[in-house]
Amino acid sequence: MKQLFTTLGPRSKDQLGIILPHEHVFVDLRTPDQPGYAEADEADVVALMAPQIEAIKAQGVTALVECSTGGVGRRADMDLAVSLATNFPIVVPTGNYREPWIPEWVGRASEGELEAWMLRELNEGMDDTGVQAGWIKLSAGDDGITRLEERILRAAARAARATGAVIGSHTIKGRVVMDQLDIIEGEGYTASRFISIHTQAEPDFEMHKAVAARGAWIEYDNIGWVPDEETLPRILRALAAGLGGQLLLSHDMGWFDPAQPGGGTPRPYTTLFGSIVPKLREAGVEEAMIVRLTEENPFEAFAR
Repeated sequence: MKQLFTTLGPRSKDQLGIILPHEHVFVDLRTPDQPGYAEADEADVVALMAPQIEAIKAQGVTALVECSTGGVGRRADMDLAVSLATNFPIVVPTGNYREPWIPEWVGRASEGELEAWMLRELNEGMDDTGVQAGWIKLSAGDDGITRLEERILRAAARAARATGAVIGSHTIKGRVVMDQLDIIEGEGYTASRFISIHTQAEPDFEMHKAVAARGAWIEYDNIGWVPDEETLPRILRALAAGLGGQLLLSHDMGWFDPAQPGGGTPRPYTTLFGSIVPKLREAGVEEAMIVRLTEENPFEAFAR
């Protein structure tokens, strides 16, 4: 049976509804060698982020995918604290970001060591929290995947193949996504278990279709960052092209930032259901497709 692995344990499809597939609870975009990197007081994180979770619970959201990975301040313990305080499941990744956000130990590790680390986090738990990683998050450079990023990706593909986990990658250029898919398939895994994060940043819509044609998920995750007048036509174009079965929608918002006083000012995760979904309905998108985009697709993408 497919399950979503969360901070509150595995969840089956009938236990969930709306899922936001790309958000952040805690993130530090400084490089890991900076003083104070990823350090914060748990009570401060809960105080700032619990109201953000309560706001989406009021909209009917039942789970959120945390996209902060290794190298950008992943703190599974902070995710767990916020989750417990709100009784709200959060899906946390293993993996690591791109250069230069790669810790020294990851840069030294072999593919086998990286694979073993990801497998341990997927199967046993992360950072002594007991929370199993729900998926693998990584990234690639805008100008092409580096040798170190490729090593991380190959290890991820092997760990994913062994567990059924999905791999999501912050990759801006569609041509780089295609290179990543070649590597994943070369390792014996499948493009259908890959999420092209930030697909909307690729200006060539033909690349969106090409990535989807390989079987991968495409993700439009800047909702709220840009006007609805930009977001709505993009979604409608994808639906008209028949991509609704592989489309994920989210905000890429939040979050507690330890580099900012008091964690900064979070941006809410509420625009999708506060604004975009009503406008999709007004545009004639059928309710079955709304459910697919906001419930079925995220579960199918991240469950294993």
